[in-house]
Amino acid sequence: MSTVNPRRWWALAVLAAAQFMVIMDTSIIGVALPKMQEDLGFSQGELQWVFNAYVIVFGGLLLLGGRLSDLVGARRIFVSGWAVMIAGSVLAAAAQTAWVEIAGRAVQGVGGALIAPSAMTLLMMLFMHDPRELGKAMALYGAAAPAGGTASVFLGGVFTEWASWQWCFIIYVPIGLATLAATKLLPNVESRRGSVDVLGAVAVTAGLALGVFAVVRAPEVGWGATATVLELVGAVVLIALFFVIQKAVREPLMPLSVWRVPRLGSANLAMTLLGAAWIPMWYFLNLYLQQVLGYGAFASGAALLPMTVLLMIFMTAITARLMAKVGAKPLIGVGLLLLAAGLVWLAAVEPTGTFLVDVLPASLVAALGMSLAYIPAMIAAMSGAPQEQAGLASGIVNTTYNVGSALGLAALTAVAMSQGADQLGNLPKLTDGFSAAFIGAAVVAAVGGIVTLLVMKSDKALAAEAPAPAPQEQGDKVSV
Repeated sequence: MSTVNPRRWWALAVLAAAQFMVIMDTSIIGVALPKMQEDLGFSQGELQWVFNAYVIVFGGLLLLGGRLSDLVGARRIFVSGWAVMIAGSVLAAAAQTAWVEIAGRAVQGVGGALIAPSAMTLLMMLFMHDPRELGKAMALYGAAAPAGGTASVFLGGVFTEWASWQWCFIIYVPIGLATLAATKLLPNVESRRGSVDVLGAVAVTAGLALGVFAVVRAPEVGWGATATVLELVGAVVLIALFFVIQKAVREPLMPLSVWRVPRLGSANLAMTLLGAAWIPMWYFLNLYLQQVLGYGAFASGAALLPMTVLLMIFMTAITARLMAKVGAKPLIGVGLLLLAAGLVWLAAVEPTGTFLVDVLPASLVAALGMSLAYIPAMIAAMSGAPQEQAGLASGIVNTTYNVGSALGLAALTAVAMSQGADQLGNLPKLTDGFSAAFIGAAVVAAVGGIVTLLVMKSDKALAAEAPAPAPQEQGDKVSV
């Protein structure tokens, strides 16, 4: 393990490509949603399941994917994940009904949940020998996320406008096969003995899915309806059961002791609220561009390019330098508040609006906030974890971001539908619904920014605490 891998940078290219594709899979369908709705018969409220089916399964199974990566071997799980991703992509591309499409997206989510943690484990193995190389590798790996987002809005528009929305999934087949061929560059890791907490994985994934399902259906059946109440109670019980299981089993998916890692709690809260604000903004902005302004798929994707290019530039070239100067806490807090400001600006959209006035400036402000907050929150969550828990900390922070994304989108879709976003063709009512969703997302982001600035420990505070009491004297104290 101490030997430096001479092919580590080529191996990083494979891992970064995987991160690129996993992130692209969450957003490439954005500009294709109206066409998929038309072809497959989704209602305006059901359309979010094309996104949420992926992120619920992806987020719910990330910890299981990390555990399997530790036990079976990271490269084996990475390969298995790509095989599942290819199968899900074929199913999603071949779908003729809404529910088959949702099933395909869920299978893609399983693949993503295997790929993401195993890729991070492999990256840590390749570069753990040199902290400076690890920092560079993490920056390049992190840059693959906004690059995937940038490519997704462009390719999604190209495919949907000039081929078909099915190509948003077909593209994963040749790329997945090429990635599988390149996995020989990755280090091989022997399996080790241990148990897999399948019951815990089922409980957390089912609890998340049931909670989102309840929120999605609530506007239709009523928030006070017996079905809604029972579904929400069931979701809470399943999530509580997950934590009970984690405390009871010998080898849990998420040892509760990991929450003693400094800033893990506050960083994950920030990531949850970041996902709950950012993803609904991206979702409803796509719908506003196409269903209100009348943009085609390609024009809609092109309209989102300035935002995603700004994200990529800041994440790769500026945010890391700022973090070295001021630390994670102020960047996360200010970033979330800037995102909130951009969302408030977007809430002023008009039925007769224009891209240059109603969309571009507000979306750039929001993207600036996202670019300042995302990577610092990720690093803050992982930086205090010991080496043996780094993969777990990474899995938790990715899980919370996706949980926030799914729940935020479900809740704000309910808000939007209640204000008229279900009235296709009625542009004033549609716009009112989308505006309400933007306001709701702004509140979520603002709360995240304020809580971060008030609660999260600064880099200086952590440095001052470093030589203090040994772990056994700290008991069960959780540091935020």
